[in-house]
Amino acid sequence: QVHLVESGGGLVQTGGSLGLSCAASGFTFSDYWMAWFRQAPGKEREFVAAISRTTNDRYYADSVKGRFTMSRDNAKNTVNLQMNSLKSEDTAVYYCSADFNGTPVTMRDRARYEYWGQGTQVTVSS
Repeated sequence: QVHLVESGGGLVQTGGSLGLSCAASGFTFSDYWMAWFRQAPGKEREFVAAISRTTNDRYYADSVKGRFTMSRDNAKNTVNLQMNSLKSEDTAVYYCSADFNGTPVTMRDRARYEYWGQGTQVTVSS
């Protein structure tokens, strides 16, 4: 059975930092393109960051570029998202996701992702 379990969310002040983790099980982790999406209240779920299967090529939404860093550890079946210089607009539920056929062309399309975690809340207060 597939599981993606996010952790590390919480409340942080503007300008602060927070690290998210996602633990994967039930599938061959290194075969999957991994991504983080987020969803703020009343908004659609949006792409945040993605990482390739083994080459560690990383891609970011313009809104987080330079502030967020995504990484993966195929030996531990985990992905992480380090978030620095947080802004109020970063407040959202953050989701970990996996796509077997992921590419730089398709990575922003949430419909293509087969597996999703339950999400973890990040709240940035001013």
